[in-house]
Amino acid sequence: MTADQGPTEKKGQPGFVPAALSGLCPRCGTKTLFHGSAALADECAACGLDFLTLERGGRFVGVVTMLAALVLILAALGVDEWLRPPLWASLLFWGPVTVGTVIGVLRLYKAMWVYHQYEERQP
Repeated sequence: MTADQGPTEKKGQPGFVPAALSGLCPRCGTKTLFHGSAALADECAACGLDFLTLERGGRFVGVVTMLAALVLILAALGVDEWLRPPLWASLLFWGPVTVGTVIGVLRLYKAMWVYHQYEERQP
């Protein structure tokens, strides 16, 4: 893959969602976009693309997190009304689901923003 092709521009490369969940660089396609669960790396270790200039501080991360929390709260209330599980079962289930959902949504959002900015800056 050449330096100016993204992972979605070459046949056989994964789509956006797998690329975001795997943390693929928009330029070279290596798994270097994130250095933590949902924290962007400073730059790609393979091609040197600066992710921080593309992301610029996470513009609507709080809004995205609140929307995910609203969906999770409504789902928890619906499950509680429908199944009436004991409190310990609800905590045991919704704790990991909440953490996983928030991390997944943040990874998708941040990757979407970086990919969008990368595509806009390409000639």
